[in-house]
Parts: sequence; C-alpha cells; structure tokens
Amino acid sequence: MTIKKKSLTLLGAVALSISLSACSVFDWLIYKPDIPQGNYMETQQVEKLRVEMTKEQVEYILGRPVLRDSFADDTWYYVYHYKSGRDASITHKELIIHFNNDQLTSVVGDYDLSEEFNTPLDQSRLPDASQIGEVEQAVPLIPEQRPDAKPLVEETDPEAQASKKFE
Repeated sequence: MTIKKKSLTLLGAVALSISLSACSVFDWLIYKPDIPQGNYMETQQVEKLRVEMTKEQVEYILGRPVLRDSFADDTWYYVYHYKSGRDASITHKELIIHFNNDQLTSVVGDYDLSEEFNTPLDQSRLPDASQIGEVEQAVPLIPEQRPDAKPLVEETDPEAQASKKFE
C-alpha cells in the first residue's frame, strides 16, 4: 500500500470516529434546557410549619403535595427534582409530612425545621415591642387625618352625568 492510500484510510477512520462521537465532542455547543419537576420549596416556607397545624394550613404554606398516599391519607410527599441542562447535575429534595387526626405530627426530609416547630401555632406569639427595643407601652398608630375634610374633586349632579354617558 502506498503512503497516499494509508493516509486516506487513516483520515477516513478519524473522520468516521469524529462523526460518530460528534455529540460528545461538540456537546458544549448544544443548548439543553434545565428541567425542574415537582414542588420547589424555599427554606422559609418549611420554617413556617408548626406541630398541630391542620392539613389546610400546611397546604396553604407549601402548596399541594406531589403525592398523597392512597391507602393512608395521613402521609404527604413533597418531591423536587432538578436537572441542569449545562452540566447535567441533579438536585433532589424530599419532604415527607405525617398527620394524625388531620393535624401535623412530624416532618422528615432534606429541609431543616425551625426551632419553634414543636411549639403549636396557637401557643406561639409575636415578639413583644420591648424585645425589639421599642417603648414598653406600644401606642397604636392612627393614620394621618387631613385637616380639610371636603372632597378633593367636587361632583356636580352625578345622575345627570350618568344619563349623558348612556345617550
């Protein structure tokens, strides 16, 4: 075989191997969208959960679960799956919520609960004004009153104006 034939055969083999693996060689040129699936939840949402909350309250905070157990309606599953299109990295998070007599009893999953989770909602309270550093006696704020109580725009016979519109 001549050198020309050998080089042509080698060039053909290289071209064939590149064309067969073109997707992997030029992968960075191809656009691939990100794929989010399921319930995306912020940490702030999960921190709002309290023991003894009703199902309606939990659904208001977190949204509808991805899966409700058909045989035991007292278990809800919140699942989030995200696949990045650029580097194919996968993020998977789960939150499993258990109820007893339609009240929240426990939460298990990949999210951290707040320190106040075990304090029922009706026993928790807002911080006092003294804790925030304000005056001991909180005075309710009254909206500012205009000194002039007459309207800003004078209406002239509203019935006559209404009849003009329909003529």
